Amino acid sequence: MMDIWWLMPLLAGVLLAVIGGPLGSFVIWRRMAFFGDTLAHGALLGITFGVLTDINLTLALVVGSVVLALLLIPLEQSARLSSDTLLGIVSHSTLAIGLVTLSLAQDVRVDLMGYLFGDLLAVGTQDIIWIIAAVLVVGALLIWQWRGLLAVTVSPELAEIEGHPVKRLNLLLILMLALIVALAMKVVGILLVSALLIIPPAAARSVSRSPEQMVILASLTGITAVIAGLWASFHWDTPAGPSIVVAATSLFAISLITAKAMRHRG
Repeated sequence: MMDIWWLMPLLAGVLLAVIGGPLGSFVIWRRMAFFGDTLAHGALLGITFGVLTDINLTLALVVGSVVLALLLIPLEQSARLSSDTLLGIVSHSTLAIGLVTLSLAQDVRVDLMGYLFGDLLAVGTQDIIWIIAAVLVVGALLIWQWRGLLAVTVSPELAEIEGHPVKRLNLLLILMLALIVALAMKVVGILLVSALLIIPPAAARSVSRSPEQMVILASLTGITAVIAGLWASFHWDTPAGPSIVVAATSLFAISLITAKAMRHRG
């Protein structure tokens, strides 16, 4: 029988998988995969700030991701470089600056491996409260603005003609993504956080016939990956975060095979 301490990591992983389904779907539809990576890498600066100023590290993570997201918007609009080049520069630069700053800080000890690859089994009550609050807020915003976000994703020009506030909706999506990326780092870490957002929706996309169906299947795929990854971690003593990503990758492979079989049958 599962020990009670496993309920915390399981709840955290499942909640993030549920909200990661719709957000990850928008990431795929808008081709923003690298944007999520950049937010995750930049969040290490938030951790550095939190450690040096002795404030709550979860709050520092969230603030770091949100501030970077807000800075990236004008940078992308004003820079002469292509979007992927700019994101690549910012992503690796912020990660390197954070690592160097932490290494130079005296009398400061930080579990870098936990932040780089996740430490889901160390999730506590405070982390759960943060995740529940974020999932409720982001979920409510997604339900409220679903049609607008979908319209802007399909065609920003048509959405603007229909009266949707395109810039406001784009900003809202980026802020929601920054919040969830910051909290998902606790599950799979900085280096794998994009995988948790991208792989379940990618698996769902192969077998979905509508955006709503893709979102639901993406959340279910994420939940299955979390449960399978935690089971593997418990039975084979493997890292929880990477185990979840491996499980999600396996489900993605299965979805491709299933989609191919469905096409042949049709």
